Amino acid sequence: MEPIQLTQYVVDAFTDTVFRGNPAAVCVLSAPLPSALMQSIAKENNLSETAFVVKSQNRLQLRWFTPGGEIDLCGHATLASAFVLLNTCQNKAQQVTFFTKSGELTVKRKNDLYEMDFPAYSLQPVAVTDQMVRAIGAVPETAYLGRDLLCVFKNADTVRTLRPDLDALKQLDGLLLHATALSDKPEFDCISRSFAPKLQVAEDPVCGSGHCHIIPYWSQQLKKADLTAYQASARGGVLYCHMQQSRVLLAGKAALYCRGELFVPNPAGME
Repeated sequence: MEPIQLTQYVVDAFTDTVFRGNPAAVCVLSAPLPSALMQSIAKENNLSETAFVVKSQNRLQLRWFTPGGEIDLCGHATLASAFVLLNTCQNKAQQVTFFTKSGELTVKRKNDLYEMDFPAYSLQPVAVTDQMVRAIGAVPETAYLGRDLLCVFKNADTVRTLRPDLDALKQLDGLLLHATALSDKPEFDCISRSFAPKLQVAEDPVCGSGHCHIIPYWSQQLKKADLTAYQASARGGVLYCHMQQSRVLLAGKAALYCRGELFVPNPAGME
């Protein structure tokens, strides 16, 4: 059977410059693919996220796959998917709504920003344990658990210089680890880094779903709804955030890196 040909974009999210921010692959499909095939494509791409968008019953279904498995919420790949749709397939539209495992997610174009309306995670305080300290390589002031583990540090330099033991991180609670502190630069409110070895991603360059933990915490601590966040990975990225009750509005820029064609095994019935 001949392989099928799929169009794939790679978009750098939370930046307006290629080679920065967080790269996501986006496949816009005419029909659903089997989950196993989407997982294989994500592994082959070896990016922190590959997004698959398919129109089904007049709705846009969106799923996200890491090299280590499907995930229930991803910010940068949602931003990348919206960027692709609003600048190619629906280039006269100002917003797009995706149906996902985390419910309806709307992305609005606002000048050169793309603003995503995401659910905020509820955070429960947890003890800072010796196991946690050994895995991270530094002592958090406090720790919280939502979907992911959020660890708060005293200063930004500690976050910038973290070199965690990735194998040891796999033994901690939470899907990802987010390390955060107040920013020491006036243009930002907070700084963070995100690690996802359970998903075969050592460090996620800029994590949107992580800020569904980070922004609720800092919004409460700083008593403000509008925050500008910096993710201090090697690539770096900026998120413009607004806390709105149980939702977090995350806005960022995006840059198209490439568009290419994939040749993958043909599932039965696809053309």
